[in-house]
Amino acid sequence: MDTQSLSRSFLTYFNSKPQFIVRAPGRVNLIGEHTDYNDGFVLPMAIDRAVWMALSPRVDSLVRVRSLDLKADSAFELNSLVRGEGWAEYIKGVAFELQQAGHTLHGFDAVMTGDVPRGAGLSSSAAVELTAARAFAAVSNLEWNATQMAILAQKAENDWVGVKCGIMDQMASSASREGFALFLDCRSLEIQHAPLPENASIVILDTSTRRGLVDSAYNQRRSQCESAARWFGVKALRDVSIEEFKRKTKTEKLDEIILKRARHIVTENARVLEAVQVMKSGNIKRLGELFNSSHASLRDDFEVTNEALNIMVECANEQQSCFGARMTGAGFGGCAVALVDKNRVQEFVNAVSAAYRQRSGLEASVYICKASEGANVTQH
Repeated sequence: MDTQSLSRSFLTYFNSKPQFIVRAPGRVNLIGEHTDYNDGFVLPMAIDRAVWMALSPRVDSLVRVRSLDLKADSAFELNSLVRGEGWAEYIKGVAFELQQAGHTLHGFDAVMTGDVPRGAGLSSSAAVELTAARAFAAVSNLEWNATQMAILAQKAENDWVGVKCGIMDQMASSASREGFALFLDCRSLEIQHAPLPENASIVILDTSTRRGLVDSAYNQRRSQCESAARWFGVKALRDVSIEEFKRKTKTEKLDEIILKRARHIVTENARVLEAVQVMKSGNIKRLGELFNSSHASLRDDFEVTNEALNIMVECANEQQSCFGARMTGAGFGGCAVALVDKNRVQEFVNAVSAAYRQRSGLEASVYICKASEGANVTQH
């Protein structure tokens, strides 16, 4: 992102130079799908696409934001926040939760822009929330605690905006480190930074299909997982090991659908734990195999892929340069993620785009990504 042009836009709108520039990235989940609401393990990575804000503090409690992408303005008063509609609700929700947590906030003037593709399942909303949190922290002189800010941003999305997301997106946008994926225990919120293999590129393959029915299917999967946890007599499926799963389902009868859902979560948690180990040892071949078995499990046991996602993953895996690929995100459309030989990445992108077009009749959007730093601020 060209911060100079962002500063110039600020100057145009507010007739002065900005004091701060803040950014927060989108994310892609490498492995660990639908495990978050089962208290499990996830391995997302902040991507080098982000939301940016140039801003200066105000002496009063007014917040004015110009969205350069939407060519729209929003203004609200911190002392009298009222729910409304639209993009500014993410910023307002963060303000509300920060104040609820006892923080005293100052107003600011800002211009905002971003290059996280919207609706692709790459967490553009979490990027906006963490950018807002960074902005309020900068002008209100708040101490930055990545985990606490992620929790408040998640609350804003859950309670203010009304979208029931897990904590993964906000933690990835808040706490990631450049060059590393973020290993997160969704129960304790403990994190570790897992190094990405040096000779691999992460490629996001957008199927150009958007998830329909995802809310009802998501809620259904969630309640099926809760039923399974009750059957196993545990708080959440993260407490069931593969051995225990095999032993208990061998001797006792569990509804076939519930059994499949539980098997995905139990095996997926094991795959995340193994993925962290193989990343530390640099075993890129095994990491690719884990991607592939994760996709098969999401397709056959959790049943959240669609035809486009399956075609995309097949097209990716046919390339010699690909170590493995899987759907990423909630499913039923959106994106797949592939682990690709860094030296052959452009050849991979061209081949997969052509093969996908031929088989699905759709155009893919493809993003070669680097693992980026979480939300940050620079003073100007």
